[in-house]
Amino acid sequence: MTHVFHGVDEFRAATGLDLGAGDWFEITQDRIDSFADVTEDWQWIHVDRERAAASDVGSTVAHGYLTLSLIPRLSSELFTFQGIGRAINYGLDKVRFPSFVRPGDRIRAVGRVAWTREAQAGGVLACVHYVIEVEGREKPACIAEALMVAFPPEG
Repeated sequence: MTHVFHGVDEFRAATGLDLGAGDWFEITQDRIDSFADVTEDWQWIHVDRERAAASDVGSTVAHGYLTLSLIPRLSSELFTFQGIGRAINYGLDKVRFPSFVRPGDRIRAVGRVAWTREAQAGGVLACVHYVIEVEGREKPACIAEALMVAFPPEG
């Protein structure tokens, strides 16, 4: 179930809040290929199915940055805001990619609000700790601390 933060004060008080896990989301080779085209990162391990299949990895794998870039999509199932002006990305800390994501794998986000602090203009800076799990695997695909700022409504 998606947690709804009603205003910046509720978000400010969320340190330590477990946001739970979202739904599974399948990664396809088409998505991997599209990401390669957008980023112009056509390394063979991502896009050359035959070469990747013959390698010690055994198949193509998603770019780590593709997995990372899906955090906004995956986290939308964990939490949302009502009664704020806007929320913006502020950066990332401690990003790691412990295991591969292969075409056909399903991933999901598990989140926790690690900490919150005061920000400019009455906003709240928060660090949300994400673990991007791969269905059926012990090791996650990605672990990241995402920083965001939520601002109160203007006016």
